[in-house]
Amino acid sequence: MRKSPDFNPLKSQLHHSPARLFPEVEESSELSVACYRADYSASRIASAVEDAEAHLLNLNVTSEVLSSGEIVVDLRVSHRNAAAVARSLERYGFEVIAVRGASINDTDDTLSSRVGELLAHLNV
Repeated sequence: MRKSPDFNPLKSQLHHSPARLFPEVEESSELSVACYRADYSASRIASAVEDAEAHLLNLNVTSEVLSSGEIVVDLRVSHRNAAAVARSLERYGFEVIAVRGASINDTDDTLSSRVGELLAHLNV
């Protein structure tokens, strides 16, 4: 294999860093799903995420294998609240084993607070 004259191994290593593969995204949440290898389909996972009105930002098939023989797939989606995405993935037959991001209660508390402020403003 020929290397280009401006090949820099350090630059090449930085190009493949984990931060590049899973960059921080503010308005997002992460899920881990489990499925058997024969049932794995990136397009089905993407469809399940999109059915929940979200975008699939990252998908990574991990090296983790559960005792049941299922593989673990990590996802990042474009919603802070992943509850709808988790339900959609389960309807598609994927088992959601972990969710990281804002909880449903955090979102409900924010909405309740805003409604309370609006009502107080309207009653002035």
